[in-house]
Amino acid sequence: MKAIWTGAIGFGLVNIPVKLYSAIQQSELDLDMLDKKDHANIKFKRVNANTGKEVAWENIIRGYKMDDRYVILDPEDFEKANPEKTKTISIDAFVNEKDIDGIYFEMPYYLQPEKAGVRAYALLRDALKKTGKAGLGTFVLRNRESLVLVKPAGDILLLNKIRFAQEIRDADEIKVPSTPSKPAELKMAIQLIQQLTTDFDIKKYKDTYTEKLLKLIKAKGKGKKVAAPALRVAHSRSRDLMSQLKASLETPATKRKAS
Repeated sequence: MKAIWTGAIGFGLVNIPVKLYSAIQQSELDLDMLDKKDHANIKFKRVNANTGKEVAWENIIRGYKMDDRYVILDPEDFEKANPEKTKTISIDAFVNEKDIDGIYFEMPYYLQPEKAGVRAYALLRDALKKTGKAGLGTFVLRNRESLVLVKPAGDILLLNKIRFAQEIRDADEIKVPSTPSKPAELKMAIQLIQQLTTDFDIKKYKDTYTEKLLKLIKAKGKGKKVAAPALRVAHSRSRDLMSQLKASLETPATKRKAS
C-alpha cells in the first residue's frame, strides 16, 4: 500500500510520527465507457474554456473567483493557511464512540507509526483500549479539514473521518408516520426481531451482485447466451399486517422474504 499522508498525531505534548493508508478498496468492477457505434473508449479531456485546447495536468492551477476575477492559489498557500493542521492530527478531546451517531461516520484509514514513534503509538493505542475511549480531533487531507476519531482496532490505530454537523441535511422535510403502533402488532414485531437476532459477522456477507456480473461477462466473452433468471415477486395473500407478522414467524428463516 502507498501512504496517502505523512504527518504526526498530536496527543497532549506527545508527538507521534505516522503515515496514513486507506483502509478500504472498491469491490465493484472497473467498467469502461464506450461509444455505442464502434465501442471506442471514451476519453475525458481538460479543456481551456477560451481556446478549446486540452490543458496538461502540470499546467492546471487552483483559483477562487472573487469580484469577477480569480485569486490564484499556490500549493504553499494551503499550508500557510494553517501549517499545523496540514501536518498534524490534533487530538483535542476523548469521547465514547457510542455517543456518536452512525450518520456522522464517513471514511476509515489505517495509521502506521514511523520508527521514531513506535513506543508513543503503542502507548496511545493501549491507553485507548484500557479506557474504552476514542480520540476526537481534526486534520487536513487534500486541502480539506476533517473531523476525525482515532481508535484502536486490534494492534492498529484506526482513523475514522466523521462529518461536521453542518454537513448533515435537516430531516424536517422527511414525512414519517406519527400514529403509534398497535400493541399486539408491536409485540409480534419484537418477537420476529428476537427470532432473527444473531451475532454480527461481516464475513457472512459478500458482494454477490459483482460476482454474478463478472460471471455473466466471462460467459458473454466466450460467446455464450446468458438468459436472465425469472424474477418472482412474492405477494402476500393478505394485506393485514398482523397476518403478515404471523406468517413471518411461522416461516423458516431461510425462506422468509419481505412481501
